[in-house]
Amino acid sequence: MHVVSSLQASILPAPKSTPTQAEDSTMKISRNGSRPSNKGPAEWFTGAVRIDMLFQPESPARTSAATVTFEPGARTAWHTHPLGQTIVVISGLGWAQCEGGPVEEIHPGDVVWFPPGVRHWHGASASVAMSHTAINEALEGKVVEWMEKVSDEQCRR
Repeated sequence: MHVVSSLQASILPAPKSTPTQAEDSTMKISRNGSRPSNKGPAEWFTGAVRIDMLFQPESPARTSAATVTFEPGARTAWHTHPLGQTIVVISGLGWAQCEGGPVEEIHPGDVVWFPPGVRHWHGASASVAMSHTAINEALEGKVVEWMEKVSDEQCRR
């Protein structure tokens, strides 16, 4: 009898299973340029914002992601996510804040997680644009709840 260590078990490939008719085992590629850029709606953002959807969830998955680009001074309104939100800063200089906490400066390579249900906002600094990848999960079809806009006074550092 051969004993497999837990480390070996964690790196060995899982046994292959044959997909059922209900499962789709075909890889899907969404080609760059096939997804249009969209303006961030004025109800959700202050300033010029561009949203580039990377992917939407396909059942049973519930995760979506988008690259969001904020011009200097642009930012989200206050909002919450039922399962939290992760953003990965990819360029520029930004600010982020959870309600009641300090405004934090965020840089390329920073990964920011906002806990479920916590009011927060994020956007570019006053003088430098910022882009991030936003990763969200839907809970019963809901990804975000938008609230009032963040005032200039609230986002000053």
